[in-house]
Amino acid sequence: MKKIITLLAAAFISASVYAGEFADISPADVLAAANAKSAVIIDANGPASYQAGHVPGALSFASIKSNLAASLPADKSTLIIAYCGNPKCGAYLQAAKAAQKLGYTNIKHMSAGISGWNDAKLPTEPGK
Repeated sequence: MKKIITLLAAAFISASVYAGEFADISPADVLAAANAKSAVIIDANGPASYQAGHVPGALSFASIKSNLAASLPADKSTLIIAYCGNPKCGAYLQAAKAAQKLGYTNIKHMSAGISGWNDAKLPTEPGK
């Protein structure tokens, strides 16, 4: 029984660390960054979701992942915001970790995702 409890505790701690790897950013703060053009916003949802509507100015990770470095600014301290569908979605991690691997140091996660963005009735733009 002690082994099971230890295993469950380790799994919980691992999940907590994994979930908090990138700092969260609110939809309101993402909107402010989008309006100020002070961040690169990456939509890690699939192409159909991106086409249906995304955060204004967001780049489609599906479209840029093969050449991400060319789509990001030279300044590695630039704010990079990644998001996907909702708080339970983990697809954003691929984009966030790819930017991190390129040396970017200011990466945040909009955990609310596009569903939270839409629930807040914030503006979207259709895919291009």
